[in-house]
Amino acid sequence: FMTPGGIRADLLASAISGGELVGQITYGEAFSVQPFANNLMTVTLTGAQIEELLEQQWFTGGVDRSSKPMILQPSAGFHYSFDPTRPAGNRVDLASITLNGSPLVATQSYRVTINSFLADGGDGFVVLKSGTNRQSGANDLDALEAYLTANAPVAVPALGRISML
Repeated sequence: FMTPGGIRADLLASAISGGELVGQITYGEAFSVQPFANNLMTVTLTGAQIEELLEQQWFTGGVDRSSKPMILQPSAGFHYSFDPTRPAGNRVDLASITLNGSPLVATQSYRVTINSFLADGGDGFVVLKSGTNRQSGANDLDALEAYLTANAPVAVPALGRISML
């Protein structure tokens, strides 16, 4: 998951910023998207904790942020639906949360990668602090650069990971 505050610009493969060809992405363009140099952290959460994490997008620490939710950006293969008309804290149905097409199980453990800011409860996502088996990884920008290099050319990802009921 990535917090929307951690994504500072769109990654535009069609933009020319440093003499590269259309479709090539420069380090500077990647840096403009993700300039904070957080380490990636992988933690273990239960399905119930992941549901709580998703609920914290609208309500956390006694603060209702329904008028300006912090919608997390999930990785490919992850999907959930929410109902904005339901009360904060009850907008995501566990049954709608899937990973690679399989429903999440409340009691099952899952490995989740976030940046170190989120892992420490940043932006009010306090459930992430209770993640177990914490493992620190590469710097997020370095990981993005390695991914783009290893998978070039990267296809534009499919949308629709998050749907509204």
